[in-house]
Amino acid sequence: MFLRQPFWQCDNAKGLKAFYDAIKYGPNHLMVFGGVCATVTSIIAESLKGWNLVQLSFAATTPELADKKKYPYFFRTVPSDNAVNPAILKLLKHYHWKRVGTLTQDVQRFSEVRNDLTGVLYGEDIEISDTESFSNDPCTSVKKLKGNDVRIILGQFDEEMAVKVFCCAYDEEMYGSKYQWIIPGWYENLWWESWINSTQCLSKNLLAAMEGYIGVDFEPLSSKTNKTISGRTPQQYEKEYNAKRGDGQSSKFHGYAYDGIWVIARTLQRAMNYLNSTNKHQKIEDFNYTNHKLGKIFLNAMNETRFFGVTGEVVFRNGERMGTIKFTQFQEQKEVKVGEYNAVDDKLVIINNSIRFQGLEPPKDKTIIQEELRKISLPLYSILSALTILGMIMASAFLFFNIKNRNQKLIKMSSPYMNNLIILGGMLSYASIFLFGLDGSFVSEKTFETLCTVRTWILTVGYTTAFGAMFAKTWRVHAIFKNVKMKKKPDPAGRDISIRPILEHCENTHMTIWLGIVYAYKGLLMLFGCFLAWETRNVSIPALNDSKYIGMSVYNVGIMCIIGAAVSFLTRDQPNVQFCIVALVIIFCSTITLCLVFVPKLITLRTNPDAATQNRRFQFTQNQKKEDSKTSTSVTSVNQASTSRLEGLQSENHRLRMKITELDKDLEEVTMQLQDTPEKTTYIKQNHYQDLNDILSIRNFTDSKDGEKAILKNHLDQNPPAQWGSSDPSRTSKDPIEDINSPEHIQRRLSLQLPILHHAYLPSIGGVDASCASPCVSPSASPRHRHVPPSFRVMVSGL
Repeated sequence: MFLRQPFWQCDNAKGLKAFYDAIKYGPNHLMVFGGVCATVTSIIAESLKGWNLVQLSFAATTPELADKKKYPYFFRTVPSDNAVNPAILKLLKHYHWKRVGTLTQDVQRFSEVRNDLTGVLYGEDIEISDTESFSNDPCTSVKKLKGNDVRIILGQFDEEMAVKVFCCAYDEEMYGSKYQWIIPGWYENLWWESWINSTQCLSKNLLAAMEGYIGVDFEPLSSKTNKTISGRTPQQYEKEYNAKRGDGQSSKFHGYAYDGIWVIARTLQRAMNYLNSTNKHQKIEDFNYTNHKLGKIFLNAMNETRFFGVTGEVVFRNGERMGTIKFTQFQEQKEVKVGEYNAVDDKLVIINNSIRFQGLEPPKDKTIIQEELRKISLPLYSILSALTILGMIMASAFLFFNIKNRNQKLIKMSSPYMNNLIILGGMLSYASIFLFGLDGSFVSEKTFETLCTVRTWILTVGYTTAFGAMFAKTWRVHAIFKNVKMKKKPDPAGRDISIRPILEHCENTHMTIWLGIVYAYKGLLMLFGCFLAWETRNVSIPALNDSKYIGMSVYNVGIMCIIGAAVSFLTRDQPNVQFCIVALVIIFCSTITLCLVFVPKLITLRTNPDAATQNRRFQFTQNQKKEDSKTSTSVTSVNQASTSRLEGLQSENHRLRMKITELDKDLEEVTMQLQDTPEKTTYIKQNHYQDLNDILSIRNFTDSKDGEKAILKNHLDQNPPAQWGSSDPSRTSKDPIEDINSPEHIQRRLSLQLPILHHAYLPSIGGVDASCASPCVSPSASPRHRHVPPSFRVMVSGL
């Protein structure tokens, strides 16, 4: 048997020399026991296959030695550094931690453990959300872990770097009830005191950050009270060991060294039993370095060895010890054992009430995200719906007004059918507000998807209908007044729990393209409306000229849409604010547009409807003549001439109106006298005939033909009337002339001729057109009940 003391000093040269001297200067050795330093042990273990020697280490924990292809004859009684990874997996599952991060020192030993841990966690539904490594300053890596919201940190670093890590953790506030650090548990007792001076961290701050960390390491001695293969319990062995070592330094590997001796003994015993049962002529003493058969027998015997030792159940799996892993927690400046993991049984045991978390419960592996659907406030929806209903009531009132007065000249000239379309567009825009306020709190997800399409189309169609009709009206006026070939007069017509809001948005695959198209053609529509409003700004008939109101509507709608769209986009995460802005913009734009179109007409119709359709006739006529002739060289002079002529006509019109008023009174008296019985009315005053002649003489003011002069005036000029009170005997005869001049004949002629005269001279002084088929005012109405407007109209009463 080749038994050597472990190479406590990691001197590669001395270690290798001692091994080769033992091989060279013999005797023949059956096995190699020992090996602590990874560099020396790995070199020896790799070369053992050439000598058919089995090596058993009790202190080499480097994961590299687990490679059976490279080190087929290597065994160890101490668990590998990688043996802690299955225990960590079990701990993570126990506390339902499914999201972790790793922080590793750039040393091969730690990197190998980290890489193996990645493989262990892979496929176990545990996410490694961030993997950080560092050489000297871990603070940058710690910040990144915090930035990625890593709450469970798996660390692999030595004592010196551990002090720096926890100082950075204190600075970043990565400690306390929200975080859990899991680090190697093989540090020496009071390990931080040796390295505290190498940092700028205060001792109390360091201890505050360290409080509650969990250390993971193999168990030096079993906690069970069962008797071991030696007949002693682990506790009895420890007591005897401490008594024999005295004041000497204790090593945590002593139990594994003790169990290692028993492994070699049981292996040799097993090999001898095998040789005795198969070949009585061969013994273990016959082994030499070239005896491959015996070397293989020793290898298989050790791999099958199993017993209960002072370090727990001793069993190998591919040369690796399946040992016991302990968990300790740093509590009040000391490490306390809180649990253990048995690799043989794959079982984790947490000691009752021993583990302490700094919160009421174990830390969460991440910020708990509670999804909360952001809903539109019901009171806000109710208020805006009420405003919308008021707007629709107003639009309905305008519609009723427009339909009721559709035959009024003012409404006819403003295109009542187009007005109806404007109102319809406004009502559709109002209706879309009800749909914009319906979200997941009112309707199902499938219904909401349908509403996304419906409300968008309703608002789009409403906008297009309202402004399309408005601009169509303006286009008609533009086509009439700006086309120089036209000669006809126009026809009047937004504890460790984070709330993540869930927002419902209407989106599609090509949202940007569709929005661009909609905004583009809506913008072009508004620009076209502005163009038409500008082109028709000088139309002289107020009932037709809506350019000012269209300009105001386009301005208000454009500004509000730009502001509303921008603010609505910026407040997408605030559905109440977004809905409020969208609704108010729609209400404002629809209300302003409808009011600008209909309120002026309503006011004008109630105050003076004729002023909006006729009080600028002459200016309009003069402007049309000026465009047709194109002979004017000075716009100013033409305007002055038109104004002067208009003033003259107005003065003459006023004089004639005053004259007609006086004559109306006389006509009324004549009418009353003529309506009396013939017995009571025996004569007509001479001056009444003169009054009738004065009435008929007004016809001379017109531009009509000379042949249309009154018959009554000619007749009176040829036949001067006699005195009504005379007793001329010739009057009693049945002469035809006497019958013609009788009161009955005069009354009959006046009743026929005066209406004709009424239509003949009114066009010349601003009244109805001469082509009118019927009088604008009933001739049978009494003159005292006639209303004479303050415009260019003159009223003549019929008898």
